[in-house]
Amino acid sequence: MERGKFYVVVKDKIFSAKQRRVEDFNFGKRTAAVFDDMLDRSVPFYAEIQRMIGEIACDFAAEGTNVYDLGCSTCATFLAIDRVVPKNVRFIGVDSSAEMLRKGREKLKKYRVKRPCELIRADLNKPVRIENASLVIMNLTLQFVRPLYRHRLIENVARGMNRDGCLILIEKVLSKDSTLNRLFINYYHAFKKRQGYSRMEISQKREALENILIPYRVEENREVLINGGFSQCDVFFKWYNFCGIIAIK
Repeated sequence: MERGKFYVVVKDKIFSAKQRRVEDFNFGKRTAAVFDDMLDRSVPFYAEIQRMIGEIACDFAAEGTNVYDLGCSTCATFLAIDRVVPKNVRFIGVDSSAEMLRKGREKLKKYRVKRPCELIRADLNKPVRIENASLVIMNLTLQFVRPLYRHRLIENVARGMNRDGCLILIEKVLSKDSTLNRLFINYYHAFKKRQGYSRMEISQKREALENILIPYRVEENREVLINGGFSQCDVFFKWYNFCGIIAIK
């Protein structure tokens, strides 16, 4: 265990033991308990991505509006931007996991977040109400929404967003070229090894995610955003098979 500022970060060992049958990945109690460590060790430049989200939030989170984090998990992104956006901005987090939301509420309380906050349990494969939004964040979220429903979700976000509002989308992505795609995956696995994950852990997690995490190419994500109601978008972060996209209504 590693002690954070207000809470203990539990090391991710979910796939450290050989499993007879690897089950599909889920965001239940076991994952929620180690999720902060999992993100920090599994997402390249995760701290820098959070810093960049905060930087962008400064320019788009408008007073008296709502900031949404769709797939908010344990509310790490809200904590990252709390000090840099106006105090009368309301945080609304949405996640399908009750355990993630429980941890999120605990962290918001321990970090003494004073602004209005609402955490909602909802499945993003179904319509979610978005209103008076100046900023919507989807940090490694859209890739877990079924492809059939992604366009509807983005349309819903754009519909509930104020003019000149911003969507920040962080995703794992595919390359158009199969050779580069394979190389990028190899580089990513090498990164995870440097973070202390074993070959077995990497292999078993990849198998668990196979039917759950379905990445798009950057161009496909852009098409969904533009067709969904955003006027412009661009890449603001790229590391092999990880990408950050900013879209403006």
